[in-house]
Amino acid sequence: VDEKSIEMIKEKELRPLTGYVHGVCSPIGMKKELPTIIDQSAFAKEAILFSAGKKGISVEVNPGELLTYLSADIADVTKDS
Repeated sequence: VDEKSIEMIKEKELRPLTGYVHGVCSPIGMKKELPTIIDQSAFAKEAILFSAGKKGISVEVNPGELLTYLSADIADVTKDS
């Protein structure tokens, strides 16, 4: 992703920036569009889950279809253990 390091948005900055509270942040529906990166391994899956923007509710979607709903980059971001 061409970054030396990445980190999660700090909790106190999250709601003003995205409109979401901690634990329910989703790449879809943010107030301000932030860079979204999807690991390339997701595309080997039939479906993936992500937050629907409310605690306890998730969205299941085909990764390829997800790209029709948001602007995202695909990259190899996982680290082999």
